[in-house]
Amino acid sequence: CRRRDTRMNSLSILLFPRARPSLPLPLRAAAPATSSTRAAAPAPRRWRQRAPLPSPVSAVAAEAPSAASPFGAEAEKEKEERQFDWLDQWYPLAPVCDLDPGAPHGKTVLGLRVVAWYDRAVDEWRVFDDACPHRLAPLSEGRIDDKGRLQCVYHGWCFDGRGSCQFIPQAPALGPPVYKNSKACVASYPSVVQNNILWFYPRADGEHQDILQRKRPPFIPEIDDPSFVAVYGVRDLPYGYDVLVENLMDPAHVPYAHKGLMGKLRKKEDLGRYSIVVLVLFTVEFDIEGGGPIKMKTKEANVDGFLTEQQENRGYFRYVAPCTFYGSPLPREVAPGLGMRMQEKKKKKPQFMMVFMCVPVAPGKSRVIWAFPRNVGLWLDKIIPRWYYHMGPNALLDSDMYLLHVEERNFAAAGVQNWHKAVYVPTSSDNMVIAFRNWFRKHCRSQVGWAVPTADQLPATPTKDKLMERYWSHVAQCRSCSAALKAMKALEVALQFASVAVVGFLAVAKGTLVTSVVQRAAVVSLAVLCFAASRWLASFIEKNFYFHDYVHAYK
Repeated sequence: CRRRDTRMNSLSILLFPRARPSLPLPLRAAAPATSSTRAAAPAPRRWRQRAPLPSPVSAVAAEAPSAASPFGAEAEKEKEERQFDWLDQWYPLAPVCDLDPGAPHGKTVLGLRVVAWYDRAVDEWRVFDDACPHRLAPLSEGRIDDKGRLQCVYHGWCFDGRGSCQFIPQAPALGPPVYKNSKACVASYPSVVQNNILWFYPRADGEHQDILQRKRPPFIPEIDDPSFVAVYGVRDLPYGYDVLVENLMDPAHVPYAHKGLMGKLRKKEDLGRYSIVVLVLFTVEFDIEGGGPIKMKTKEANVDGFLTEQQENRGYFRYVAPCTFYGSPLPREVAPGLGMRMQEKKKKKPQFMMVFMCVPVAPGKSRVIWAFPRNVGLWLDKIIPRWYYHMGPNALLDSDMYLLHVEERNFAAAGVQNWHKAVYVPTSSDNMVIAFRNWFRKHCRSQVGWAVPTADQLPATPTKDKLMERYWSHVAQCRSCSAALKAMKALEVALQFASVAVVGFLAVAKGTLVTSVVQRAAVVSLAVLCFAASRWLASFIEKNFYFHDYVHAYK
């Protein structure tokens, strides 16, 4: 299920691009997708109403005028004033390549705990409430039984793809069919696979069973284009949804927060930074990180999101509320959003995109799913494993994780309604951040519309090794990295065993098979090499699959 991508180090090209598309990218129409939206079984009595408790870190942004929209005046005015409905949206759960069809998978979105599982009866993914109606045990800890049903492992209740209970082991075979009672059903949410990502709609009522006819998830044509490749990744993060989106929309932080990970990002010096001292000394002020002005203009701002164009041919970025943020730094043959209809295959220009899915999990928690579609270097995917591509993005996420975690608490201390007073954003490089904060304030009242009652409190700050841990936040959710970790651990043990075995062989064969000094030196060297390799591999595993600190002072 793997689609391919380049190393995350290519973000230096994306965040400081040299060309922009000829036309702005409009909101994209959805494409046909594999769906799972049959009528849901009668829903349980719990968790049906939206509980819009405020997110403690959300904030208000300063007003910024936006350009005229292509919509009609009345339609645009309605879009500008409308409040955002968080429950009338599609939310990404995970790339399907990271979902094992043989087991259920638990996720949290909007505070709602759900379980995704593969229904073999119709070859579709299903999304249920992650609670058995019997005693509310998590169905994500269950299994798929021999008949392809989702089984709760607490008491063995089994459910079909509609959420209807099919079997209660404790009920007498000749007794009343208690499993047919509506109270024995589990809520089944509409779901669809699009762009190789499993999405779900967080309303399980029968009236929303045909939601795909009215509304689809945002569609990125390049991901499904056979001339493109992409590799998917996912990471749970210890800071809130609004901080995640704001950070992704901030290209100016890249050369500083990710120093040492992106290579040199030097741009030509801005003439406004020259200074003449006493009319004799001429100096140029710049820093070694290569930061500088980034001119951006935001337009088409409404309840559905906004478009930002980077000036001086530096590309575009589109925010499709609430989850999708994508952009391309390179020129395109046609208007973005109309697909990649190139004139001739041999005349195709290199295309490279960033696609991020930002998921609100709970107050102080979020999830990012990424993909970087490209139509160049396709052969790399045939020789480079997927887990190797994840090392770069994970290192980047680690490098500013602590900064954002603490920043979120500083925002909370300043107050939800005081973001624009607490911060100072005088340059155009902050335009996207301001545009998002304006959208968040105007259409969401600076709060996420959680699907369930949620405590208005940020979790406590753990130690850095817990905050930046990589196993549960990424590796356990990634089938490629999990398999690589298992193989590397086996190799580590094999190397340690080999080093001991070589030493034992030397002791036994001394004076018989190993007689010369050269032979003994070779055997000892082999043992040392095996042991050193095992130690290096152990360090590599720890840094890339568990925890690796990032100390900015030494970068």
